This record gives sequence, C-alpha cells and structure tokens, in this order.
Amino acid sequence: MKNKGLIATIIVLVLVVIYGVSSYNSLVSAEEDVDNKFSQIDNQLKRRSDLIPNLVETVKGYAKHEQEAIDSVTQARAQLAGAKTPEDKADANQQLSGALNRLLVVVEKYPDLKANENFRSLMDSLEGTENRLAVARKDYNDEVAKYNKSVKRFPKSMLAGTFGFEKKPYFEVTNEEKEAPKVDFGSDK
Repeated sequence: MKNKGLIATIIVLVLVVIYGVSSYNSLVSAEEDVDNKFSQIDNQLKRRSDLIPNLVETVKGYAKHEQEAIDSVTQARAQLAGAKTPEDKADANQQLSGALNRLLVVVEKYPDLKANENFRSLMDSLEGTENRLAVARKDYNDEVAKYNKSVKRFPKSMLAGTFGFEKKPYFEVTNEEKEAPKVDFGSDK
C-alpha cells in the first residue's frame, strides 16, 4: 500500500515537472515570436527612415521656404533612429507620421514637384513601405495577443509570474495616424 502511494506521488511530481518545463518552453517560444514580429516592424521603420532623406532633398529643391515642415520630418526621423524600446519606437513613429503628413500637405502647393519623376518614385516606395509596415504591425499585434493570453491564463500565469514573463505592449496607431492627409498627386488644378 505504501509503495502504491509513493509511486502515485512520484508520477504526479513527474507530471507536474513535465507540465512546468513544457509551459516554460512554450512561454519562451511565444516571447521570441513576439520579438521576431517586432523586428519586422523595425525593418520597415528603418526602410521608411532610409527613404526620407531622399524625399526631403527632393522637396527642398522645390520648396525652399517650407523649412519648418522639412525640419520637423528630419527631427522626427532622428527621434525614430534613437528609439530603443517598442513603446519609444511607437511614439517616434507617431511623430514621424505626423511630420510626413504635414510635409505632404506642403507638397500639394508645388505642381512641378508632384510631376517630378524622382518624387513620384520616392512616393511609390514610401507607399509600399507604409503598406508593409501596416502588415508588420498587424502580425506583431496578433503575436502579442497570443503571448499575452498565454501569460494571463491560469495555471500558466503562475509560472509566467515566477519566471518574469510580462504582458507585452501592442503597437498602436494614434487617431492622428488613422486620418490620412487630403493630398492628391494625380491632378493639377
């Protein structure tokens, strides 16, 4: 009788250890998946940031007296380049998006610039990057949702708390970013 109780206890302990190791490993994998998805956002932010100096230089040639809009884009780009955490990058991205929107409104005043082939090419590249960035944000937020659910659900939540797995932030879009600027590059008035 004592042997059966001892064997049952050992089996229960082995199952608890197996569950704990399996849960820990799944949390590690989920956290790595979130980090991987964020790196894709980072790649697209870098790509957009790399396009901006060429766009700014093209606009400078046409809109020399619009220095304030040009400077705000340059400063926002530098802020994004210096951001380290997902939260800082999201904030810097918001600043850059707002500055780019203001620059595009300024561009509307210059029909020759809108017709410039280099400008059009840069705008096409920027638009493609913005689309890739939107997909990367969605993928990241989907992965964060899965991870956060895993960290919050019982009994994994106890293990997550013990080993320091914390809820991850979403990469959210501000109301300013949700509203596209009213710019038409296709027609001259």
